[in-house]
Amino acid sequence: MFKNHPKGLLAASLSNMGERFGFYIMMAILTLFISAKFGLSEKPTGFIYSTFYASTYLLALVGGIIADRTKNYKGTIIAGLIVMAVGYLLIAIPTPTIVESITPYLTLFCIGLAVIAFGNGLFKGNLQALVGQLYDDPQYSKVRDAGFQIFYMFINVGGIFAPFVAVAIRNWWLKANGFAYNGDLPGLCHAYLQHGESMKPQALENLKELATRVPLDGQTFASTKDFVQSYLSVFSEGFHYAFAAAIVMIFVSLVIFFVNKSRFPNPGQKAVASTDGSKLSREEIKMSAQEVRQRVTALFAVFAVVIFFWMSFHQNGYSLSYFARDYVDLSTIRIDLGFTVIQGAEIFQAVNPIFVVLMTPVVMAIFGVLGRKGKEPSAPRKIAIGMGIAALAYVFLSFVSLDLPGKEALADMSEAAKEGMRLTPMVMIGLYFILTVAELFISPLGLSFVSKVSPPHMQGLMQGCWLAATAIGNFLLVIGGILYTSLPLWACWLFFVVACTISMFLMLAMLKWLERIAK
Repeated sequence: MFKNHPKGLLAASLSNMGERFGFYIMMAILTLFISAKFGLSEKPTGFIYSTFYASTYLLALVGGIIADRTKNYKGTIIAGLIVMAVGYLLIAIPTPTIVESITPYLTLFCIGLAVIAFGNGLFKGNLQALVGQLYDDPQYSKVRDAGFQIFYMFINVGGIFAPFVAVAIRNWWLKANGFAYNGDLPGLCHAYLQHGESMKPQALENLKELATRVPLDGQTFASTKDFVQSYLSVFSEGFHYAFAAAIVMIFVSLVIFFVNKSRFPNPGQKAVASTDGSKLSREEIKMSAQEVRQRVTALFAVFAVVIFFWMSFHQNGYSLSYFARDYVDLSTIRIDLGFTVIQGAEIFQAVNPIFVVLMTPVVMAIFGVLGRKGKEPSAPRKIAIGMGIAALAYVFLSFVSLDLPGKEALADMSEAAKEGMRLTPMVMIGLYFILTVAELFISPLGLSFVSKVSPPHMQGLMQGCWLAATAIGNFLLVIGGILYTSLPLWACWLFFVVACTISMFLMLAMLKWLERIAK
């Protein structure tokens, strides 16, 4: 697979696995943790989630500026890994769950998220710029798209294991403290803490029924309040320990980067090697001001379109996680490892990176065949196709949601009724399969397009702008939570169908212009 590609590609991919591991732990458990730990509903949780993910990508713009001005890309990348590790440490330290005021503890948690976001900003865009320069050598320029697809596939390996590890740690801590997992209980427990015995009668009945199911080894409690306080504290503490797993993987990435540091180029340095061993001076790679403007304008046009893809795609860590928790039968996915049981809505976040790894070679093979026939679509055309595929994913989800009750109706349903209406996990697997195919047409090829079109002296900045566009899409994630709690489910998902479809047509309208710029 790495034949005919630069030697530094594998090392760069492995170096990014720690960041991806942490990313997918956060994707899997962040919103569910905030709800379980602090008792926040979907909407305020969404503001924290969307702000964090927006900051994660927006700060890549700052990281790109820092690296471009200092010309120390490798040092900036290393600093990013270290800062991220500090951030994960801040949120991994357990804090009390049953408190009079959540404000100081929620503030501390948000500070940890901000530190992670800043570290990610120093790291992510600059590593992508580094990979892009590996393909600036004419010897490798024709396999740039394939190189970014390989890079994208390998960095997702960390994402495969992260949700399983997070769930295994959380559920291990539950089991060690005499409890089984139940995704409905945290919300019911917080409702009890707020309203006591005056909470909705059906919800109170559900809480008391589940309180008899989840204790292990004959464990009993003097009152419902004692059970609620104990279960919430253990449940949340297990999540804290799950965050600590990211620190280990970031350390592994740091070691890999240090060992292979000499293999990597340094974007922005004064000379770039050519295939015959000669050097191209900085003056030779400068462009006219007009060409720079054309390229930057084209890039910003693409950035504007992909905002809507990321707004739709990253619902997987927000409204789609709530959907899996509330409407999918999780009892059919239960992996008993003895010391822990892997079960929970969080594990669906492993489906996307699994499909990335499995489908990337297939997509590459198809593009390879088309390329040999001279029929391979351009990167802008592939992005447009990806937007259309993303729209189809939400068409599918709208269809399967037609007969499901709305979020508000769940509170008045018995546990037996909820279990009867829940969907097969294959719905989530099918949804993430379609979204992953769309992602493979957009994300790695978008990175390739940016690295190809960016003016040489603006590589880090333009990669940062690509991530800033992703940030805007992530900030708009909160729309998903508002729609999820306010509209019929099918109408909620229809919004994303419309957004992705409009983006596809906008991309197609700009196609000839973008293809001309990218030549």
